[in-house]
Amino acid sequence: MDIRFDTYHDYDAMTGHLQALAAAYPHLATLTSIGRTHRGRDVWFMQITNPETGPALEKPGFYIDAQIHAEEHATSATALYAIHYLLTRYGTDPEVTRLVDGQVFYIIPRINPDGAEYALKAPYHPWCGNGRCLPGEDRLEGLQAQDIDGDGYIVNMRVPDPKGEWNKDPAEPRLMIQREPGEEGGEYYRIYPEGLIPDYNGADVKILPQADGNMNRNFPINWSPQEYGAGEYPLSEPETMGMARLILDHPNICGMCAYHTHGGIILRPSMMAMDAEMSPRDLGLYKALGEVGTRLTGYPVISTYEDFTPDKSKVRHGSLKDWVYEEMGIICFSTELWDIEIAAGVEKKGYYNLRPRDADVQRKLFNWVLANVGDHGFRDWQAFDHPQLGPVEVGGMVYIWSYRNPPGKLLEKVCHDNTLFNLRHAAAAPRVQVDSVTVTPLGGDLHKVTAIVANHGYLPTNLSDVAVKNKVARPVTVTIEGAEVVMNPTTADLGHLAGRNERNYEYSNWGQQWAPVARKVEWLVRGTGRVTVTARSEKGGTHRFETML
Repeated sequence: MDIRFDTYHDYDAMTGHLQALAAAYPHLATLTSIGRTHRGRDVWFMQITNPETGPALEKPGFYIDAQIHAEEHATSATALYAIHYLLTRYGTDPEVTRLVDGQVFYIIPRINPDGAEYALKAPYHPWCGNGRCLPGEDRLEGLQAQDIDGDGYIVNMRVPDPKGEWNKDPAEPRLMIQREPGEEGGEYYRIYPEGLIPDYNGADVKILPQADGNMNRNFPINWSPQEYGAGEYPLSEPETMGMARLILDHPNICGMCAYHTHGGIILRPSMMAMDAEMSPRDLGLYKALGEVGTRLTGYPVISTYEDFTPDKSKVRHGSLKDWVYEEMGIICFSTELWDIEIAAGVEKKGYYNLRPRDADVQRKLFNWVLANVGDHGFRDWQAFDHPQLGPVEVGGMVYIWSYRNPPGKLLEKVCHDNTLFNLRHAAAAPRVQVDSVTVTPLGGDLHKVTAIVANHGYLPTNLSDVAVKNKVARPVTVTIEGAEVVMNPTTADLGHLAGRNERNYEYSNWGQQWAPVARKVEWLVRGTGRVTVTARSEKGGTHRFETML
C-alpha cells in the first residue's frame, strides 16, 4: 500500500487509504462507521484481528483514537500509520502476527472529520471544534476570527497601544516580547487573533470562547456546561456518542491511547486528584507502562492533574481518559505527539505552555521554524487598515504548523515511535489460559476432572483497583461441557487473577503481597467421550481445552 507518511491527508484521501487497506486485507481488517457528523461525513472505525483464531470479543482489545481536536493532524497520521503497520507486517513480523492473532485492535483514525477538514486547508486556523458550527458562526459577539488580509492564514494582529503588554524584540523585530513590570517609555502593542469586531465598543476587544469546540469535554464524567467546548449535554455530539457506544459495546477493551499534540508527553491519570489520592497499585502500573513509552518515544510520563493543570482549582471536566479510567478502570494514556521546543533544542521547563516564553526561547523557536517550516510556519507582519482598530499589522507564528504539528519530514518518526508504544501496551493485556486438564477415573463412568487456569499476561484480569472498587471488573469463570456434572457447579467463579505487574521485585514481607495468578478447579462428572473446559475473562479473552474421559 503506497501511503505517504511525510504529509497530511484530507478526508477524501484518508477515506481512500482506509478503504484500500480494508480491501487489500479483508481477512484481517473490517472498516465501518461509528456515526455521521453534522456535515454528513462518516467517522471511520477499523477493526483488526485474525478471525481464524477466534471471535474478536473473545480476545483482549486495544483501542486507539485520534484527532478529536480539529487542529491535531499528526494524531490522525499516527493512527493511520498504526493501521498500516499492523496490516502490512502481519505474517512477516512475529510480534505483529502474535498480537493480531491473539488480540483485536479498535482504531478511530479521525474522530473529528468536519473540523479537521477545515483546519487542514486555507485559511489555516488553530481550530479545535467539530462541525456543529465553523469559525465565525460560533461567535455572535466580540472578535470573529477571519483571514482579513486574504493571505490564506489566520494568525495574529499587533495593534499599537501605550497600554500594551508587548514590544518588539530589539534583536529581531518580527518577534514580540513581553513588557516587563514597571517598564515605561517604549513602543508597545496589544496582540489579538486576526479577525473583525463588528460590535466593537471602542474600548475593549471582547474575545469569547468557541461555542463549538472541545469534544474532549463532552464525556459523561464530572461534566460541566461551564467547560469550554463541553457541548449541550454529555455525549451531545454524534462523534462522542459514537465513541462511547463503541467502547461500551466492546467490553473486552483493556488498554487505550488517545492521541493529541501538545508538548511531547504521555499523560496519565489522575485528572482530578494528586498521585497520593490514587490507588498505589494503579499508580505503579501506570508508571511501569509509562516507562516503556518513555523508552520508545522519548516522552516523559506525567500526571495530568499534578503536572499539566496550571490552576489546580479548575480541573478538566468531561474527558475521555477520565471517563474510561475513573468509571470503567481501563488503563488509558493520552499521548501528546509533538513538541516544537524539544525539536528546537529548548530546555523543557514546563509541560503546559500557552506560549510564548522569554526572548531567547522565542528566538530559538523562530529560527527553527524558519529553517524547517518556512513561511508556512511564520508570516511576516503586513500593514493593514483595520475597520475597527485602525492601522494594525497582521502576521506571526502559524500556530497549527509550528506549535501544533511537525513538518512532514519529521512526521513518520513520530508515527513509528508511538505505534511501537501502542503495540507494547497492547501486549501487556491479561491473557487467560487453561494450562492443563487432568482426568482421574474413579470407577464405572465417574471421573474427577481437574483444571488449572492461569493469567499469562502482564495486567491483572480486573485491570485496576478502580474497576474492582466500582464493581465493573467481572470475574474469570471456568465451565465444563460434554459430561454430566455430579458435584460442584458446572461454571466456577475464580474471581480475579493477578498479572505479573505486581511481582516487580523478590518477595518481601514489607512489600506488596502477591495475589494468585492461577487457580485450580475440580468437578466430579459422569460420562465418556470428549469434554471441553472453557476459561472466560472479559478482559483476558476466552480459551478452550479439550480432552477425553
